[in-house]
Amino acid sequence: MNTPQLPIVTPRAPRPNGISIQRQIVFWVAALVVFILLLWLLSEILLPFIAGLGIAYLLTPLTDRLERAGVNRLVAALAIITLAVLVIVLIILMFVPMISSQLSSFISNIPEYVTKLRAVISDPSRPWVQKIVGAGMSADVGVSELVSQGAGWATTALKSVWSGGSALISLFSLLVVTPVIAFYLIYDWHHMLRVVDSWIPLHQRDTVRGLAREIDAAIAGFVRGQSAVCVILGAFYAIALTLTGLNFGLLIGLISGLITFIPYVGSMTGLILSLGVAIAQFWPDYTWIALILGIFLFGQFIEGNVLSPKLVGESVGLHPVWLIFALLAFGYLFGFVGLLIAVPLAATIGVLARFALRRYLESSFYTGEPTA
Repeated sequence: MNTPQLPIVTPRAPRPNGISIQRQIVFWVAALVVFILLLWLLSEILLPFIAGLGIAYLLTPLTDRLERAGVNRLVAALAIITLAVLVIVLIILMFVPMISSQLSSFISNIPEYVTKLRAVISDPSRPWVQKIVGAGMSADVGVSELVSQGAGWATTALKSVWSGGSALISLFSLLVVTPVIAFYLIYDWHHMLRVVDSWIPLHQRDTVRGLAREIDAAIAGFVRGQSAVCVILGAFYAIALTLTGLNFGLLIGLISGLITFIPYVGSMTGLILSLGVAIAQFWPDYTWIALILGIFLFGQFIEGNVLSPKLVGESVGLHPVWLIFALLAFGYLFGFVGLLIAVPLAATIGVLARFALRRYLESSFYTGEPTA
């Protein structure tokens, strides 16, 4: 009697079910909550570490080039960090005294500038000026009140940026601890990446690596490219405004270039400051005021058509509105540390959001087709 043969069933690879997806979501949400909690609790001592991480991220490619050229990585990392520290110290010695002097003079001249601007706006022989600026400035508001309000706003802004970190973070930690941290991170950079890569689940390794490459491209493209844009525009504005004879032109130009890290905000801030000083200094000579305006219009043209396309590129994926929101939100929540991590986190969130959107558009929930 023949025994009936049972059909041979080839086992299929298990597919992720609803429970496993829910577990993954719970895990990543919990990891995000823990990260935010640790960031909030340790924000007062993280500044040297985050600054060192940023320096290491910027200088590691240069160290890799030296290593490929035959230089020992330890020697290359030490030489690069030493050179970076010397450059920073040289910049501080050259520019900080001058900038501090101009800043002190600018603050002391604010009441005089406000008085001149109010006189220009309320001049009855030029009613069109008041129509452009608005009648609100012609109200009977004392100069001292305007100055006190501005000083109060500046004080509040500085406190929100520094947000308690001054109690534990000192100049020593920034000048000594940060270079040491950066040196060790540069030296062990690739080893740390290999260790983190080994922790990734095997069946998700290709996906995570692809996302990591996208995040790295976004962060590197913006941070390195926009930093170069800031330096170039800051030098241009500072030199051009100084050559026009504008009071505090060096200070205003450097501030404009530095804040250019936030798209459009830096140029607008510099334009408002420089026009205010130019009106108070040159009025009623329209030529110099128009020249100041032309400098910033030219700078915006160069930034939008030459510098940003060449140095930053269009593949970064950081929309200016999203970047401004991230800087304000993280700065408000975590102070100065939040400002430092805002761009990397904004780039990371942007990449993950686009990945989630692609998965959603490919899912049956969007297409309405049953899964195979």
